[in-house]
Amino acid sequence: MNQTLMETQTVEPIKKSRRRRIIFIIALLLVIAIAVALQVFYGCHPERLAELKAHFYWGAFLISLIGNATIIFPGAVLVILSNLGILLYNSTGLYGPIIVGLVGGLGAAIGETTGYIAGYSGREIVARGKMYGRVERWVRRWGALAIFFFSLIPFVFDLVGIASGILRFPFWKFILFCGLGRTILYIVFITLAALGWSALLPVFG
Repeated sequence: MNQTLMETQTVEPIKKSRRRRIIFIIALLLVIAIAVALQVFYGCHPERLAELKAHFYWGAFLISLIGNATIIFPGAVLVILSNLGILLYNSTGLYGPIIVGLVGGLGAAIGETTGYIAGYSGREIVARGKMYGRVERWVRRWGALAIFFFSLIPFVFDLVGIASGILRFPFWKFILFCGLGRTILYIVFITLAALGWSALLPVFG
C-alpha cells in the first residue's frame, strides 16, 4: 500500500513536469512563429512600419509592440514614435506626445514578453556569452530595479527579458517595471523631440 502511494506521489510530479514542458514548447513555437511572421512582413518592408503612423495612437501602440517583439531596428521605434509625436504636437500641444509615449510604453511591455517567454521555456535556448552572464547576475541580484533600469535603455533589453524568464521572475512584476521604464523613456524622448523640433522651426522658417 505504501509502495503504491509512493509510486503515485512520484508519478504526479513527472506528469506535471511533462505537461509544463509541453506548454512551454507550444508557447515558444508560437512566439517564434509570430516573431518570424512580423519580421518577414515588416523587416523586409520597413516602410510599412512607418505607414502605421497614419493611425495615430493606435499606430503608436502597434509600432512599439512590433518593434519590441522583434529585432527590427530598436532605434527606429523611437524615431518613428518621435515623428508621430511631432506631428501631433502641432495640433494637440504636449498632450499628443505624452499620449504617444503612454501607448508606446504599453505596446513595448507587451512586445518584450517574447523574450521573457523564450527564457521561461528553458535555458537551452539561450546562447551563453559574457554579456548575457552579466545581465543574468544583475537581474538575479537587483530584480525589479535591474528590469526598470534596462527598460530605460533602447537596446539590450532582450537579454533582460530572457534572463527574467529563466530566473522565473514574477511575470506581473516584469510587465509592470518594463512598462514603467519604457513609458518614461518614450514620454521624455518623444516630448523633447517635439519641443526641440518646434524650437528649430523658426530658425529654418
